[in-house]
Amino acid sequence: MAGRAQYEELARQLSAIGAVKRDLARILPPECPGGSAAVLTLVGRHGDMRMSKLAELLAVDMSVTSRHVAHVAERGWIERSPDPVDKRSRILRLTDAGRAQLDELSRRITELLAERLGDWPDDDIGRLIQLMARLRESFGDCRSAPRLAHSAPTSEPSAQPVADRTTRTPA
Repeated sequence: MAGRAQYEELARQLSAIGAVKRDLARILPPECPGGSAAVLTLVGRHGDMRMSKLAELLAVDMSVTSRHVAHVAERGWIERSPDPVDKRSRILRLTDAGRAQLDELSRRITELLAERLGDWPDDDIGRLIQLMARLRESFGDCRSAPRLAHSAPTSEPSAQPVADRTTRTPA
C-alpha cells in the first residue's frame, strides 16, 4: 500500500491537472464554452435523453443544465422535443449541426493532445489512459460525498453530506 507521502504527491499532481483542463478549455471555440461542450459530448455519447438524465450525468443542478441546453439549442446544435411518454418532459437530441460541432471539438482536443504528448512513447500514453480510467473507476460516479476514514459512520443515509452539484463540471 502506498504511503502518506505518495498520496500527498498524488494530490499535488491531481490538483495540477487544472492546468491541463484550462489549456483544453482555451481551444474551445468562443461560441462553445465548457458547459456547452459537456452537453454535446454527453448527448453524443449516450444518445437521446431527458433533461433530468443530462443533469444527472453532468452532476449539476437542473437550472444549470437548462442554461447549458438553452445555449446549445439557440445555436441549433440540439433539439428539444416533447417526450412521448411524459409531455411535460423534453427529449434532447443532437442535430446534424451539433454532430459537426462535436466533431470539431474532438478534432481540436485530439490535435492539442497530439501536440503536447507527441514526444511520449505510445506505451506511456496507453498506460496513462489505463491508469486514468482505473482512477476514475475507483471514484465511481463521483456524485456522492466521500466517506473519509475519520468520519463517524451514521445509520441514516439522509444524514450523509450531499455534494453541491451546482458547481461541478464533468470529468
